[in-house]
Amino acid sequence: MKITGTIGAPLAGVLLCACLGAAQAAGMQVSSASFADGASIPVLHGNDASDCGGKGVSPQVSWTNLPAGTRSVAVLLSDPDGAMGLGVSHWVAYNIAAERGQLRQGEGQTDGHGVTLGKNVRGGMAYHGPCPPVGDVPHHYTLTVVATDIAPSALPPGLTREALMAALKGHALGAQSVIGRYGR
Repeated sequence: MKITGTIGAPLAGVLLCACLGAAQAAGMQVSSASFADGASIPVLHGNDASDCGGKGVSPQVSWTNLPAGTRSVAVLLSDPDGAMGLGVSHWVAYNIAAERGQLRQGEGQTDGHGVTLGKNVRGGMAYHGPCPPVGDVPHHYTLTVVATDIAPSALPPGLTREALMAALKGHALGAQSVIGRYGR
């Protein structure tokens, strides 16, 4: 069908605006090749303590369509079901250059290689895999990427989740999460 005449130009403009709006509405995307959103987290990523049965390998996480002005990202893994509903922080990683687009599986377990680590629930500066109490309903683990306007390497190592959130106040440009489940 050919659109012509005085109706054609306005209709074409409306269609163009609708297409552009749909493209912009896609927004920030976060995914993990290690587990699908809403699925179980493999044992590989569970805590490597003898009673947890995991291997302690940090999951892969990717980000795309970051907001304009994003310079770095922070990656957080938390268990809102842990500590009797008060929440537990398993991974605090930041100062990651936005253009990297991902942390590969096992990357970001220790400081270096363009990743700064903060403190986990145990006070260590490392990835601390899931390990809910035996018999609990599987816990939900939220893997979040926060886009920031802060330059990579600007923040000091060893921040707790709470201290990182305070440092990002006024600098966060957006965030998205995927959620996995882990039980034993």
